[in-house]
Amino acid sequence: MGRMRREGILRLRHALAVIRSSEQASSFAKASSFGKAMADTSSGKPALVAFRCFDVSQTSLCCCHGFKWFAPDSTISRAFYYSGIVNEHLAVRNAVGIFDISHMGEIEVFGPEAERWLNGMLTNNLSKLAVGEGQYTLMLNDEGGVIDDLIVYRLENSHYFLVVNAAKIEEDFLWLSGHRAGEVTLLNRSDHFAAVAVQGPKSSELFRPIGELPERNRIRAYRLGAAQVLIARTGYTGEDGFEAFFPADSASAAWDQFLELGQLWQILPCGLGARDTLRLEACYPLNGADLSPERTPMEAGLGFFVDLGKSDFIGREPLLKQKTNGVEERLCAIRLAPKSAPPRAHYPVYAENQQIGELTSGSQSPTLSTGIGLAYLGNKYAKPGQQLEIEVRGRRFPATVEKKPLYKRPC
Repeated sequence: MGRMRREGILRLRHALAVIRSSEQASSFAKASSFGKAMADTSSGKPALVAFRCFDVSQTSLCCCHGFKWFAPDSTISRAFYYSGIVNEHLAVRNAVGIFDISHMGEIEVFGPEAERWLNGMLTNNLSKLAVGEGQYTLMLNDEGGVIDDLIVYRLENSHYFLVVNAAKIEEDFLWLSGHRAGEVTLLNRSDHFAAVAVQGPKSSELFRPIGELPERNRIRAYRLGAAQVLIARTGYTGEDGFEAFFPADSASAAWDQFLELGQLWQILPCGLGARDTLRLEACYPLNGADLSPERTPMEAGLGFFVDLGKSDFIGREPLLKQKTNGVEERLCAIRLAPKSAPPRAHYPVYAENQQIGELTSGSQSPTLSTGIGLAYLGNKYAKPGQQLEIEVRGRRFPATVEKKPLYKRPC
């Protein structure tokens, strides 16, 4: 193992130890009813430990937000926008923006059999990850439907860090714990972490004073002021960017420091509204809208993140059949004609004067200056160039199926 790699592992290990020992983070990590030890420690198996607050109503950064409107998600409130969705969207496309993503969940998986077991729970192949690398992957039910899409990072040889969707934290943890086997320990660390996403073409320049930057889909440990920070080069906007994870009691100070670092590029705080328009232009699916337990990764166009060469994982057999026989419907990108009314999720999609589906996501695109959306369409209507109509409040507007993504950042 090279010196640089050894140092990187030691930094990651130290950063996690500091985050775990954070007193204030621990003070509001209250064990919930499902957070009791779920394994018999007397048997010699590692214990399952979960932490989730009963009464969390805001993220750790709510005190920092000059928000205009909060968007509730389960028990967590998050800023929908600050200065305006279009302003925030264009800041990320042209310079840099910062998002509070403290609502996301963090689950640690470790133990001698962690790789083997976790590979049976997720679609991508963990054996391809070196220490410090991450990959997009999916967690499926027995029918191949999507429970959650997530990113998993390999922190050490047998230690993984999962970043999961906010609305799925408890469901994911219960699903994983219910299938746990062998020498594997699960920790729900969601209440111990706060996090921000710094996204946009100037994000790498903002981060440069902190240290040598990680490459795409890699994670490294840094010190930001007094806080230990894990920084990954990932994001959900279609731009270059970083996601930073740090102790919850450091949230306010970290937020302020990132804003100070970004002053030169007029960094803007961004909310859920801009996140949605940015990810939709990039054709990134949203769990709970474009992804669901009734839809498979193959139908959603995510087959690249499914390794059917693995001997077994939950949901593999239905996907193998779809790979062999093809799918009946697939998730398509749609662009409305200029000056059309803004589309929204669940608006009907028509072709040949008959309804053939509905939008799973829809919005006005600030970059493209027209309406865009995603919808599951039958193969007959799924090819780029297919003429469609989208019904908006009783009126139909012309649209076409487009090749993904609708927006691709300049090289």
